[in-house]
Amino acid sequence: MGRINGDRSENGDYIYGKKRLREIDRRIRFLVGRLDNAEVVDPAAPRDDDAESAVFFGATVTVANAQGTERTISIVGIDEIDTERGYISWISPMARALLKAREGDTVVLRTPGGTEELDVVSVRYRALDTDDQHRAR
Repeated sequence: MGRINGDRSENGDYIYGKKRLREIDRRIRFLVGRLDNAEVVDPAAPRDDDAESAVFFGATVTVANAQGTERTISIVGIDEIDTERGYISWISPMARALLKAREGDTVVLRTPGGTEELDVVSVRYRALDTDDQHRAR
C-alpha cells in the first residue's frame, strides 16, 4: 500500500508541519525563559520616603501639558500595557522621560512628532487593576 501524499521527505505538508513545530518549540523556550526571569513587583508595597516621591516602575503619574491638560499614566511591564487604562511600558518614550522625576518637576518628552514639556503633577504608588477581561487586545 503506497502513501497517498508520497515519500515524507517530499511531502510539503509534512515539511511545513515540522517547520511549524520547530517555531512553536522555540516560542515555548522563549516564554519559559521569560517566566523564569519574571519578578513580581507590587506597586503598593511600602517605599522609603525618598523613593515614594520619585517616578519608578509601578508608579502612577499625573502630568499636565503646556495647556494644562492632565493625563494619568501607570508605568508597567511590556506584558501589562493597556492604553485604555493608561498603562504604558517602562521603555516607552513617556516613561523614559518621567523616570526619576518628582512632583513639581518638568520633563521633556521627545517623540517623532517633536518635543513637549510635561509638568509632573503627582506621583503615587497604588495597586493596579490587571483584570484581563478589560484589556484591549
